[in-house]
Amino acid sequence: MEHPHSDMHQGHDMSGHNHDQADMGNGSHHDHHVMMIADFRKRFYVVLVLTIPVMLLSKMIQHWLGIVIHFPGDAYVLLLLSTVVFVYGGWPFLKGWWEEMRTWEPGMMTLIGFAITVAYIYSVATVFGLRGMDFFWELTTLILIMLLGHWIEMKSIMGASRELELLVQLMPDNAHLVQGDQVLEVKTGTLKVGDTVLVKPGEKVAADGGIVEGATSLDESMLTGESIPVQKQVNDKVIAGAINGNGAIKVTVTHGAADSYLSQVVKLVQDAQQSKSRTQLLADKAARWLTLIAILSGIITLVYWWGSGHGLSFAIERMVTVIVICCPHALGLAVPLVIAKSTALSARHGLLIKNRTDFENSRRVTTLIFDKTGTLTIGRFEVVRFESLQSGISKEEMLQTAAALEGSSEHPIATGIIRKVKALRLSVPEATQVTAMTGEGISGVVNGKDIKVVSPGYLSANFKGQAPGNTIQPGETVVYVVTNNVVAGYIALADEIRPESAGAIATLKANHIKTILLTGDNSVVAESVCKKLGMNSYIAGVLPHQKLEKVKELQQQGEFVGMTGDGINDAPALAQADVGIAIGSGSDVAAATAGIVLVNSNPQDVVSLILFGRATWRKMIQNLAWATGYNVIALPLAAGVLYNQGILLSPAAGAVLMTVSTVVVAINASMLKVKMGKG
Repeated sequence: MEHPHSDMHQGHDMSGHNHDQADMGNGSHHDHHVMMIADFRKRFYVVLVLTIPVMLLSKMIQHWLGIVIHFPGDAYVLLLLSTVVFVYGGWPFLKGWWEEMRTWEPGMMTLIGFAITVAYIYSVATVFGLRGMDFFWELTTLILIMLLGHWIEMKSIMGASRELELLVQLMPDNAHLVQGDQVLEVKTGTLKVGDTVLVKPGEKVAADGGIVEGATSLDESMLTGESIPVQKQVNDKVIAGAINGNGAIKVTVTHGAADSYLSQVVKLVQDAQQSKSRTQLLADKAARWLTLIAILSGIITLVYWWGSGHGLSFAIERMVTVIVICCPHALGLAVPLVIAKSTALSARHGLLIKNRTDFENSRRVTTLIFDKTGTLTIGRFEVVRFESLQSGISKEEMLQTAAALEGSSEHPIATGIIRKVKALRLSVPEATQVTAMTGEGISGVVNGKDIKVVSPGYLSANFKGQAPGNTIQPGETVVYVVTNNVVAGYIALADEIRPESAGAIATLKANHIKTILLTGDNSVVAESVCKKLGMNSYIAGVLPHQKLEKVKELQQQGEFVGMTGDGINDAPALAQADVGIAIGSGSDVAAATAGIVLVNSNPQDVVSLILFGRATWRKMIQNLAWATGYNVIALPLAAGVLYNQGILLSPAAGAVLMTVSTVVVAINASMLKVKMGKG
């Protein structure tokens, strides 16, 4: 029987160390937990059955109930039953006490073990001639309630780890491996890089990879927090665990099971749940102090009552109650439960916490630096306006001729134009003799006409008289279409601002967080984005190595800096910032230097993260305050401060109070929620 808390108080494993993929599917840690819960449940019921005769044989209870049960040797029967309860019911606590003493880390189990042992030894002594009342019924009820408390609490801890189990369960057990004309059922764990798998409608994707055949929509919400199904076609990437929509697809595997995005996330969550944060260390320290205070208070209580002429049995009963009520259980759980819950919850919403301290610090951010491209903006050129300047040619026709030339180019402007044509469902005519004019544009023949798509610079150099005036708006890139040497129209493209950006910036403002735009783009573009979104300021034309300097400058001005950027090229700045938040690119989870990785590039997620960081912190503080406050009030009551007023707590009442305080902490932790901003 593995003892539940000997681990937890040393802050080891709250979530199981199974990084082994074969294990991940069947959740061996989960089984271990279930076994422990079953063990406590069994011990609880056995003790419950034995407690009834123990109570009926106890003089005190007989006196209260006004009954007399007496037969020769009844004291020995009572002793025997109580011994069974002490050894069998008290075993997890005695074992835990031994573990804690062995490592010199007295805690929860030391207190319970010590309390039940003192009560037991004293009671045995009374059977063999020591004058005084035995404690057998108090001892059995105390153990009974402790077992119940542990059983309830193990279930709530399991609730906190359940979020992680849900992530693990996303991985399907079987996959359909395609070999020639055959499709074989294989275990997901056996898939290798380069294998091709078939994913049928409604099934889960078995491995990370790229689509080689078919098109469908995938629900990735459990992995990325993105609620809308994502359209996928040939050459698009898919993530293991995503749920397939109504199309069948064939996927070539790019990561084996152990390296898949999902495994990386699960491993990250496990590591983060185990990593100690400052708050946790504080709580551990408090729990250790509370243990010492409990033992000292217990001894002082004993000496005081015994010395003031009350019997030894009364003094011992007080001591046992003080020690039990003081159990730093609630304190020891206050933070780990919140940590387990918050880490797993955030992973399900596409917020991956790699570094606990970064996450806890996110609530202190005063200035948030946004990298523009791909975070606040979509990160690709989209056509925002297009006009025909030639009578007889509609603007759509002009766009079609431009698309004919751009069809073969990989340039961002070309792909933007092609996307627009596709979105408008226009056909693209054939182009011949296509040649690139380096740095100036592209030329070719479409429908027998000589067509060029050129830059403003080329236009003003070669078509002085025809260059149309002021067609360019701030933040746009414009290309001109020239037909048979006549300017036929222009197409304006811009890196479009994400629809969610404005809402995100507004929420940050409302929470008194300054926002700064940091970009390699020119200041015209930066200023227009900054104004549109209502940000505090912008820093333009910055190269990656200069970003680090800018972060340092802000820190020297006393700002607590959060930086969001795409993990790879912003690495130095992310590492320098007080809180580094890497954006996007789920598969590079491990590569990013940031303490937190956001699976989606949605700026709303940055806001959710900071607000969730604050909510998590509040829960920890509430739990710590409750756990300490409860002890401050309960300890003097247990010691008998109000004895003259007729208020006295029995050891069992002390155990009930202690259990209730623990359950309150567990329930409070489980009420933690992530509010995901949506635009």
